[in-house]
Amino acid sequence: MRYRVPELPLSSWQTTDIEVEKSHFITWICHALDIDAFTRMLAAAKAEHPNASHHCTAYIAGPPGEQNLIGFSDDGEPGGTAGRPMYQVLQGSQLGQIGCVVIRYFGGTKLGTGGLARAYAQAVSHALETLPTREVVERDLYTLRLGFASEAIARAWCEEQAIPIEQADYDGDGVRLTIGWPRDNPLDLSPLENRLKSAVEILSTPKA
Repeated sequence: MRYRVPELPLSSWQTTDIEVEKSHFITWICHALDIDAFTRMLAAAKAEHPNASHHCTAYIAGPPGEQNLIGFSDDGEPGGTAGRPMYQVLQGSQLGQIGCVVIRYFGGTKLGTGGLARAYAQAVSHALETLPTREVVERDLYTLRLGFASEAIARAWCEEQAIPIEQADYDGDGVRLTIGWPRDNPLDLSPLENRLKSAVEILSTPKA
């Protein structure tokens, strides 16, 4: 599976803000590689804005479509007017590993339930417009046995195909290269075997 995630260093976040009917909405977004990364951002948001009216949240700490590592909170706003609209915007973006906090400073004008839902969704949508992203490729690990003379050719081929070599182990018979093969493509080493003019022995494959 391939999907995009926020291009943000861990333990850092992007901030944007909008104003709706005199209420100030500040959006923080992080790369939520896991739930802990999101909770660290939430703690920082609360520490920096302790007097805010609300700290509403939504996160997807996994790929798009993740059903377990997700969450959202209205943090005192009327039920369903903040966290869920924020989550729906994240879900619709098809981004993964993303978390957000929308900090609200009440401006004195009540927005109503519909107005609140639109404002929180707008705050997240506005933040996503300028969010830098990068592609994540889910990979399976395969370990290949090669002779010493084949290593340089295999490494060059992997580099051409953008296949990372995760580990290399050596013994008296040659080298064992562990490669990260894209999960959304069937394993096909025939081009490498054609280049090597010999078969490639696969020592280990991903567990089902």
